[in-house]
Amino acid sequence: MKIRREDLCLYAVTDRSWLGSARLYDQVEKALKGGATMIQLREKNLEKEELIQEAREIGRLCRQYGVPFLINDQVEIARLVDADGVQVGQNYASPEEARKILGKGKIIGVTARTLEQAVKAQEEGADYLGVGAVFPTSTKKDTSPVTREQLKEICSTVSIPVVAIGGINEENIQKLSGCGLAGVAVVSAIFAKADIEQASRNLRELSWRVVSGK
Repeated sequence: MKIRREDLCLYAVTDRSWLGSARLYDQVEKALKGGATMIQLREKNLEKEELIQEAREIGRLCRQYGVPFLINDQVEIARLVDADGVQVGQNYASPEEARKILGKGKIIGVTARTLEQAVKAQEEGADYLGVGAVFPTSTKKDTSPVTREQLKEICSTVSIPVVAIGGINEENIQKLSGCGLAGVAVVSAIFAKADIEQASRNLRELSWRVVSGK
């Protein structure tokens, strides 16, 4: 699957911290119904077999909605479940390594915090960048936010699409308008909400405004 810029408009990243008695599958479906354009399965603590099962089920769901399905960091799991691709951090596989494992037809996203990391990822074959954290976030407690100026510089320098990540919600998302982004990646702004579908619908509209500069 070749990445399309519009696939990145509202990029929903899972987190089971707010599951309670619900199933992650059901929460993802609500996000998709609300307008999420891409799903990333982010699991740090599941056992391998449980993760594979979860990934296969959510991957099938994403295909039903025609939305790309990626896995966070775990390239081999992405290969086993035939995910559409991966998002890898700086301490995991390089884009070149991920491409060797997954093949030419898969999407490779790379997390970057600096212009140097962004340029290097593009040179090594990344299809898109996730840049952040752009706001303080509980998901990444050990990093200071990427400034608006840094974000704009990365967007204007690389030719691949850029997604802002980290601490984005309905209250602050408009601050990202005019940076040249292809979209935003969100976690708690969708999955921590009581009404996930409505939260996704609201963010889809707001992210479209950010991308289009409206």
